[in-house]
Amino acid sequence: MNSSSIGNETRVAVLVDCDNVTPEILEYALRVIAQFGRVVLRRGYGNHATLANKWQEALVRLAFTPCLQYQYAPGKNTADIALALDAMEAMFDGRADTFCLVTSDSDFAYLCRKLRERGATVCIVGEAKTPDALRNASDQFFEWIKPESLEPAVDIPERAAKPEIGKSEPVKPAVKRRPRFLIDAVSLLASDTSEGKVDLGALGQYLKRTDPAFSPKSYGHSGLLDMVRTYDLLVSQQEAEGLWSVSLAGPAPNGSEALHPLPN
Repeated sequence: MNSSSIGNETRVAVLVDCDNVTPEILEYALRVIAQFGRVVLRRGYGNHATLANKWQEALVRLAFTPCLQYQYAPGKNTADIALALDAMEAMFDGRADTFCLVTSDSDFAYLCRKLRERGATVCIVGEAKTPDALRNASDQFFEWIKPESLEPAVDIPERAAKPEIGKSEPVKPAVKRRPRFLIDAVSLLASDTSEGKVDLGALGQYLKRTDPAFSPKSYGHSGLLDMVRTYDLLVSQQEAEGLWSVSLAGPAPNGSEALHPLPN
């Protein structure tokens, strides 16, 4: 990706109300917001008890800047005020033009309205408890539902054991794998299009935003198109311009295909 393409991308700020939501929501928020542009600002706001305990690992692992706010008086949530001020500052100085607020707190409804009045796009990622006042104040609301069982975030083939000295064994071809997140990515991106399909290049760009280390070779494929073609639930098609598009072939059967190796 060259510097000119980066400069033309939408700049996204992800601001998390850590006192209000669970750390499990964070990866989902990054996945859904990656479709809008490049995340340039990642911050998590909370008091000492919140950031020092359950949120510490998630913020560090996903490269968020923790914004610790002490309570100057009992019952006063200074973290909310800090989040709102930082959002307005980021909008006015041009660092971001799209904002993702990760919260279910209706107190942020006014902030959403003010940001939108100034031309910014506002998305909310929240839980089912999110009040209508906050949902309706945003351009788009994404509801996170806690999964009953968590699947592995990355499905990478295990390394083959090293052969013993003096024994020559044929090199086995890399096992091709089909991680579930590729189907989820196509489903998310294609749902906003009238034709129900997404450009292959846009799909690759989205996958890189959600995971900068993503590479089809890590899953045994020579490229993204080769990877897409191994899915029964995905259809690739070459358009008139020579570019490739990807769409869903049908509803996914509860992700049963997601994490199984392909036959050689």
